[in-house]
Amino acid sequence: MHSSVRRLRLTAATVTVLAVAGTATACSSGAGGTGTKAADSGTYTIWDPYPQFDKSSAWAKLLDACGTKAGVKIKRTALDTSDLANKALLAAQQDNSADVLIVDNPVVSTLAEAGVLTTTEDNKLDTSKVNTNLLAAGQSGGKTYGMPIGANTLALYYNKAVLKQAGVDIASLKDWKSLTAALAKVKKAGKKGITFSAIGTEEGTFQFLPWYWGSGAQLTALDSDKAVSALTLWKDWLKSGYAPNSVLNNTQTTSWQEFATGDYAFSENGTWQLANAKKAGFDYGVIPVPAAAGGNAAAPTGGEFVTIPVQGKTDRYATSQKIVTCLTSTDNLLNTDTTLSYVAPTTEVQDKQVAANAELKPWVDAVKAAKGRTSDDLGTKYPKISEQLWKAVQSALSGSKSPKDALSAAQSAVK
Repeated sequence: MHSSVRRLRLTAATVTVLAVAGTATACSSGAGGTGTKAADSGTYTIWDPYPQFDKSSAWAKLLDACGTKAGVKIKRTALDTSDLANKALLAAQQDNSADVLIVDNPVVSTLAEAGVLTTTEDNKLDTSKVNTNLLAAGQSGGKTYGMPIGANTLALYYNKAVLKQAGVDIASLKDWKSLTAALAKVKKAGKKGITFSAIGTEEGTFQFLPWYWGSGAQLTALDSDKAVSALTLWKDWLKSGYAPNSVLNNTQTTSWQEFATGDYAFSENGTWQLANAKKAGFDYGVIPVPAAAGGNAAAPTGGEFVTIPVQGKTDRYATSQKIVTCLTSTDNLLNTDTTLSYVAPTTEVQDKQVAANAELKPWVDAVKAAKGRTSDDLGTKYPKISEQLWKAVQSALSGSKSPKDALSAAQSAVK
């Protein structure tokens, strides 16, 4: 590829990365130093989005161990998620990419379309054991660009005492109709119904997607009747007092804080709140988000992919492949995903996680039904679609437009 063409593609992609990086998942944040390719061929660079893990952490030690196994030393750089994506683009422009790059899954298609990443066909990574719905988040144009290291997603936490007081049997919640009926009972009993995040950012879209996909709607048709039914569901909950008006400004953190008061029956939130749930001071349970007509809705996946960037020296790929294979091996995934509060990307490791901790069963079920935000070959189209979707949610819930008009405007804007 001619270098000037490559720079043009990378510059255009930067805008997309900014829109999708550091989104609604439990991806970490914090400062980190920059890194450059080591001149020493016996040193391999790894960039990751986990600055909360220092040199003494199990994660850092795993990186070193996988390097040793591959016969090289590891130079690690840990960066905030959005910083990592942008620095990866800049490094690619300068032909100074890391040997191994671990990035938020919606960013993979952007980097792939910008020519930054090698395909698994080229780098020989074996993805045969990875769940197909999770692998899809790292695919673009029919090619796969990495290995998911783990996944998180959304489900419904519930307060057992509140439901008992309202006379609600959790086993009766099978679809939207039964869930709404349960919310009505909770309100009648003097408690609060459900809290979630509908903020006007990617976080709001992330939380709306289980209901959107649970209606059967597709992101390529924002104004479909099914899409309107999903937004109407949320609108009706606010109108009936089953959900608070604060959802318009709630992040997933502030939404959780509302649930943690003990007054709410339900909270839509993710695996990353499990530790906080144990500290909440009341008995809780978790169920997957129900689809409109029953069954589990597809919730969006969070989590990172381990990728191998394009290198000027292609003879480095074989060692990079050994490092990635080590990081994503069955034994290492179990420990890593436990540390990151992720569900593993393979059925084999998921079964081991549930055997070790039965509380993870509903999360494994939710992940098995989950879907990547850039799946369906949306790739870099997703950020624009998402922005119009969260704007539609805000318009409908604030009362400035009907759900139908809000989504019609969103679809027109995307076109």
